Amino acid sequence: MVWAWPLYEMQRMRAATAPRRTQADGFAGDDPKSPWRWFNTFSHARQRLRPGGSRVVLPNNDTLYSNAWLDLTDNQGLVIDLPEMGDRYHVLGLMDFYTNPFAHLGTRLHGNGGGSFLITPPGWQGSVPEPFEQAGRHVPAPTPWVWLIGRLLVDNDEDLPAVTALQDRMLIRTLPDWLADRPTGPMRAAVAQGFNQPFSWRHFLQVVGDAMAHCPPEPQEALLTKPWQALGLGPDSAAPPLRPVIESAWDEATAEVLRMLDMPFDQLDSDQAHRGWAPSIMPLSGRFDGDFLRRAVIARQAIGAVAPQEALYLRCESDSDGQALNGQHAYQIRFAPGQLPPVQAFWSITMYDATDGMLVANPIDRFSIGDRTPGLQPDEDGALTLYLQHQEPASPAERANWLPSPAGGFTLCLRAYLPHPSLVEGLFVLAPPVRCIETARR
Repeated sequence: MVWAWPLYEMQRMRAATAPRRTQADGFAGDDPKSPWRWFNTFSHARQRLRPGGSRVVLPNNDTLYSNAWLDLTDNQGLVIDLPEMGDRYHVLGLMDFYTNPFAHLGTRLHGNGGGSFLITPPGWQGSVPEPFEQAGRHVPAPTPWVWLIGRLLVDNDEDLPAVTALQDRMLIRTLPDWLADRPTGPMRAAVAQGFNQPFSWRHFLQVVGDAMAHCPPEPQEALLTKPWQALGLGPDSAAPPLRPVIESAWDEATAEVLRMLDMPFDQLDSDQAHRGWAPSIMPLSGRFDGDFLRRAVIARQAIGAVAPQEALYLRCESDSDGQALNGQHAYQIRFAPGQLPPVQAFWSITMYDATDGMLVANPIDRFSIGDRTPGLQPDEDGALTLYLQHQEPASPAERANWLPSPAGGFTLCLRAYLPHPSLVEGLFVLAPPVRCIETARR
């Protein structure tokens, strides 16, 4: 169940985020509730995310998202066209159906000059046209279903028109249509249903089996999973009914696995006792290298993260004393002089409600704070102190550096985009501890 959990989450996210309708083509199905969705087309967020505006946990407030589900099962190959981005940071992360981030298109690897990228399915035998022979322009996909999540940096609401204009110039076409310089309309496909019902291992086996039928595991993992077909986990939808003893085992496994997948990130590294910021939630390779528990926990709690060379994510759930973060207390984060996170793009700290991992409504509409936050006030010695609390700080300087928290439990996520190699290699402490201010306890 742990091994297969990412397939379940990808099916769930595909049903939730693949567009039901497009402006040009209308609904993919007969009515809004049908299982049909549009594939091979972009859907774009046109506003920065606010509370209640995301289906993905731990969303960022620094970029506009562009979402596309790619269906490569027709074996034609797809071409993604990107416009020139000026000096704007951007990345299109491609994730296979096992949640491995296998490619990144954008500033870090290709610059900001735009261009075209060919995405081909597993086993593709076609010839690669000359424009895609350049390094990084031909991207073989490990699975024929792929989730593309794009992020374009947006500074503020006044910057939105410029970003949305760039989004409108992003295209997806089949390779034959790209070669003929003609447009390609989206394609329709049905997605798995039933995710709005209480979790059931029977439904889990059904949607995972469908995913495995279309996206078989890599050979090494296929050998691992073959015996599991006797337990009902596999691509054969016509498997015989399970024996009562196996059904009972699935009942027990479900409760245990759900408990495991809801563990805090810092417990994934049992050899380290963390107080505050947990280390990067992604392995340094950008893949999971057989660590199926880590893969499953991230799929449940932070699906869609990019590889660490693109962005590092640190999550904080407790203060420097090991106590859970809570809006009943006030906290400080103090970056010593010269010790801000070394990045080539930007860094930010985002506040989330601990109960659901979503953005927190607050009176100043500030959901994150970082190097692009206007009006931050440094300390006299050049340090930067951030204030995290539910109540508005009294002094103007503290209000300028205030990240509002909810009244109850909260979680923080620090993102460092295009981190310096010293961060990726673990040689630089990315964030100081979150210190509780004792006099602010109520």
